[in-house]
Amino acid sequence: MSAPPTESTPPSAPQPPPVLGGSGSAAARVYAYVKERLLDGTFAGGALLSENELSQQLGLSRTPVRQAFVQLEAEGLLELYPKRGALVVPVAASEIEDVFEARLLVEEHCAKRAASAGAALAAELAEEIAEQERAIASGVPTTDFARSDRRFHRAIVSASGNAILTRLYDALRDRQQRIATVSLARNPADAERFVADHREIAAALERGDASAACALVSAHLRSARDAARGARGR
Repeated sequence: MSAPPTESTPPSAPQPPPVLGGSGSAAARVYAYVKERLLDGTFAGGALLSENELSQQLGLSRTPVRQAFVQLEAEGLLELYPKRGALVVPVAASEIEDVFEARLLVEEHCAKRAASAGAALAAELAEEIAEQERAIASGVPTTDFARSDRRFHRAIVSASGNAILTRLYDALRDRQQRIATVSLARNPADAERFVADHREIAAALERGDASAACALVSAHLRSARDAARGARGR
């Protein structure tokens, strides 16, 4: 474990209601709350989250916050420091490489399989492209775009019909969503290029061209990887 950070001020964030709503245990609700903010960049890499302050913000005891932190540490998103809090693990260069290598293996295969999915997939992809265009038009294509991008690619993976690969994709995309949000925040213009790629991928799948769909997905992911590398280097 690396040396603990010297700053213990938690990142600012919109204040939640005194008690988190929704179903499930308190720990599960804290987990969902914190994870969403890790993935959308509200809790930025290198920030130290205070267990005590977060529990006060949420109107809960420290126990569910601690349980949520432990689960998020197991996923590699936090690093715990006893009696101090949890460090938000920054996106590492090795993480970018590993995530995109795994995505290429999964998504190239699934694009070939999904080419026979037909009109239902085409409609789902068109809906997500429209959502991405709305995010760009809003002038801040970060979190909303990254979420829609995730759904776009997941629809293709899911259409392949392999439930195990879909679950693997979901695990990869938690990390990829965080990478994409950081990348788009630093270079929002990339969003328009990604949408253009998505249109070409969707068109190839709609006409049932498995080879073209696979090649387009491969080129798109490699381009996104290069953008993420560049954003991290800035």
